[in-house]
Amino acid sequence: MMKKRMFVLMLAFVFALSMVSLALAQDKPKVPTWQTTPVKDWVAKAKAEIKKVTAADVKAAIDNKEKAVILDVRDPEEYKAGYLPGAINVTRGKLEFTVWDRVPDKDAKIYVYCLTAARSALATKTLNDLGYKNAVLMDAPFEAWVKAGYPVER
Repeated sequence: MMKKRMFVLMLAFVFALSMVSLALAQDKPKVPTWQTTPVKDWVAKAKAEIKKVTAADVKAAIDNKEKAVILDVRDPEEYKAGYLPGAINVTRGKLEFTVWDRVPDKDAKIYVYCLTAARSALATKTLNDLGYKNAVLMDAPFEAWVKAGYPVER
């Protein structure tokens, strides 16, 4: 009987400890893994070398019907969940291989965005390296676009 009580008490203690650990872990914002790797330095370097605009700048370009390409470099599932008005999807992983067909004009104005402005920073740098002279980064996460109340298509 004593062993059974001791076991139940230990089990309750372990459960309580795990609940406290879980609660403490939830208080900390989750940092994406890439931000703790050398990738964060690549993103920062790319951002230092490219032209950047705000979400409001892109919204104004859309509202003014500026002749520009809105390029979403997220994965297809992310794109299908919602995207900027008129955006075309060319995933970051296939950019170098498919952008030529989707955006043949190297002088076209291209606004590039993604979920966090990290993949899009790298994509914008790549586009510039490929000879696209007017590719610029929307230096804002997609969530900022949504939170601003700007339109999203599906």
